[in-house]
Amino acid sequence: MARINLLPWREELRKEQRKQFTFIAAGSAVLMLMVILYVHLYIGGLITNQNSRNQYLQQQISGVESKIKEIEDLEKQKQQLLARMKVIEQLQQNRPAVVHLFESLAKAVPDGLYLTSVKQSGTNLTIAGIAQSNARVSSFMRNLDHSQWFNNPVLDVIKAQDKGDRARTFVLRVTQASKKEGS
Repeated sequence: MARINLLPWREELRKEQRKQFTFIAAGSAVLMLMVILYVHLYIGGLITNQNSRNQYLQQQISGVESKIKEIEDLEKQKQQLLARMKVIEQLQQNRPAVVHLFESLAKAVPDGLYLTSVKQSGTNLTIAGIAQSNARVSSFMRNLDHSQWFNNPVLDVIKAQDKGDRARTFVLRVTQASKKEGS
């Protein structure tokens, strides 16, 4: 006898296929959500790690910048100290020059000439005095010019004190020579 299946097998097959499709779709969706969640957590971890590294680098950079500022301050102090040392060294070198200057000035003064004031401004000297004659002033200027401690004597003023008196007052300028070799 022939067997005839009267059950709706196609419908059951469709239901079974829908059930499998739904199960596979739900499984895929859950699997996809798990992958997305894993990727999200992984990238979040990378971002957190990179932020902590950036923060560490910023701390190191600020530490280095403070050290650089300290070094710049030390360089400024060093330059100031070197400038002070240079001034002190120049003063030490010029200290005996004053003695030589006055000694040479005293040797250059001829008889009959008297100095009333000597003013120094840097390397320029302004000398004022009284002389018995113009020839004494001329002799004084020659002596200054021949001295190793003076250069370029220039007479500013020479005039008679009184009409009957032969004495002359004078003002002259001279430049202090730089330190000579062997002196």
